[in-house]
Amino acid sequence: MNCNNHRLSNIDECRIIEMRTVSHANGKLSVMENLATAPFSIRRVYYLYDLPAGTERGGHSHVVTHEIVIALNGSFDVVVDDGKRTKRVTLNRPDCGLLLPAGIWRTLDNFSSGSICLVLASEKYEESDYVRDYEDFKRLTADK
Repeated sequence: MNCNNHRLSNIDECRIIEMRTVSHANGKLSVMENLATAPFSIRRVYYLYDLPAGTERGGHSHVVTHEIVIALNGSFDVVVDDGKRTKRVTLNRPDCGLLLPAGIWRTLDNFSSGSICLVLASEKYEESDYVRDYEDFKRLTADK
């Protein structure tokens, strides 16, 4: 397993990306484009919804995949961890996304009723890209 991204990951790289938004009398339109707004080519899109109260999602890091997490509806928190520091970020605007570079442990929680979480990913699903055990993650980030 290539752990360079884990050794180099830093929560300071987790940042909010604002989408270009066009407002009209009949609503708003927000745009996320490959390499223009998103700092990577989007190869996978998925979303979480119907999340029961008290649900926690994520609980992993990626070896190579970068993601942008967006609260399409409602709000939720993303706790990011680079092995040395953690930070909690609240997402509650559909025109902003949180960039999560590879090598960052993420946990999503505190979902409001009716929340919808959209994720834009740089890679197609590959189970070998996931680090799902926190102790393994800590070993990968130990020599920072």
